[in-house]
Amino acid sequence: MASRTEGTPVWTDAMFTDVEGAKAFYADVLGWTFGESASEFGNYTQAYKNGKAVAAVVPPMPGQDGEPQSAWCLYFASPDAETTAEKIKAAGGTLLMEPMKVGDFGTMCLAQDPTGVVFGVWQAGAHEGFELEGETGSYVWAEVFTREPGKSDDFFTAVFDFGSKKIKDEHMDYRVFDLGAGPVLGRMVMSPDDFPAEVPAYIQIYFAVDNCDKAVEAAERAGGRKVFGPMDSPFGRFAAVLDPQGAAFAVIDVKTTVGEMPEMV
Repeated sequence: MASRTEGTPVWTDAMFTDVEGAKAFYADVLGWTFGESASEFGNYTQAYKNGKAVAAVVPPMPGQDGEPQSAWCLYFASPDAETTAEKIKAAGGTLLMEPMKVGDFGTMCLAQDPTGVVFGVWQAGAHEGFELEGETGSYVWAEVFTREPGKSDDFFTAVFDFGSKKIKDEHMDYRVFDLGAGPVLGRMVMSPDDFPAEVPAYIQIYFAVDNCDKAVEAAERAGGRKVFGPMDSPFGRFAAVLDPQGAAFAVIDVKTTVGEMPEMV
């Protein structure tokens, strides 16, 4: 597999206090199966769809203060994590974890943009990232949710050299980042009406499903909670969900589209 262009979303994982509960939930909702836990890497466990790696789950690190909030983390490809880490700091971001080599799998770091959005950087080694994308049960899209869109826009374009276009809509501030060969990331504004002050800025991961309504029903049966949707759009029918441990994600049926694609400016 060819290495991904710098800034391409390349992997996602989440930390759960109850890893077995998380595995059962995502098996029900997305049809994932799980590999063996890697004890030498903190019991990191990869998730698979049709035998191809799509994500991972991991328990909290020993000695971590308090009970951590479960959340999905998106990793962006980098040819050199050390260099990207310097760009993050120069653009006003904060390193939460300095670049760290993970065996022969690759090198990672964790960071935060100036508005509080947490994300990861992945310099591939033996683990190159998603083995399946855009198909049922796998990653298909992601959006930055921030209360300070200007700061996030400036940060991500500076760090990853994204191109940037805005949807032509006077009622909605939505931006799309690209790397020249199509969109790679969206950006939404967190309105006070929809997002209480205690909800931090974050990146929403979208997983593809065959039927959005049935996926939401499966999530609710398994102890999850619908946040909004299902909703039709030109990009697909989608809904936002919280899993039983509070990790936010979205499901989307990209085959069921309604309306014309919006104009970008």
